[in-house]
Amino acid sequence: MTNEWLEFKAYTEKQKYSAASKHDLSYLGRFSFKTITDFEGLGRILTVIARGYLFHNRNGSLIAGDPYIRTQYARNALCAWCSIPDKNEDIPFVNFGELSNDFPELVNSKGEGWYYRHIQNIIKFVKKNPDAVSEKAKTTVVGINKGFKAEWKRKVRQLQVPIFALNTKAAWALRFDDIIADALELGALRTEEYILTPEKYDNLKSLDLNGVPLEVVCDVVAYCEVNKNDDSNWMVLPIANFDCYYGNTNFSKKWLSKIPDTILTREVSNGVSRVKVNI
Repeated sequence: MTNEWLEFKAYTEKQKYSAASKHDLSYLGRFSFKTITDFEGLGRILTVIARGYLFHNRNGSLIAGDPYIRTQYARNALCAWCSIPDKNEDIPFVNFGELSNDFPELVNSKGEGWYYRHIQNIIKFVKKNPDAVSEKAKTTVVGINKGFKAEWKRKVRQLQVPIFALNTKAAWALRFDDIIADALELGALRTEEYILTPEKYDNLKSLDLNGVPLEVVCDVVAYCEVNKNDDSNWMVLPIANFDCYYGNTNFSKKWLSKIPDTILTREVSNGVSRVKVNI
């Protein structure tokens, strides 16, 4: 979770679709079914993509100069990634095939964006390999196949609502403008994994972790340490993205609530999880 460049590559490079067992969700890539069906964690995903195009060359090196002059470029990258074929000339548009020359890795000339193609490839994999996936996964994919296109078109339109729109249609929604603002605030992606000191690791290893895997606890503590603001010990934990990172929902459903209070204090308000590291 702390090597953001690897996360960026997981959202923009070609994926491999496979499963070692019926409980293996590797074919989803760095996504979960909750991300696909309910858009959970989408804000972080889009912000990581925006930061990649604002601050980095394709090899990961930093781009010199003022990132503010590249905000439209980053916004176009988001449009390309989100693009979905649509014959209707709706405003705002959802088909950004015209950006295929600038972002061939994100969209083709038909308007099939990276995310749209990823979802279609997941559906194809499950259909072609029914013995490799669970019954629950097959049922979920059937629902995705029926409703994804309409829901994603609606979401892409909503993402383009201007900040100063006169109506409140997207007052509490995620928008490209908000994502770009967050990306500028957060800055360049971290291109290396943040490792806890040996002393901190040994300390955690010596504690009773209440059945939570040591590496999971270390991942959470490391994420909090490297992302904490200087003016507060509290921070928002992107739980949905941790699930995507581990490839299942064990983090949100089993592990997080069991991390001892001596290590992590957690408060939940309106669906937002705020945490503070105590060790």
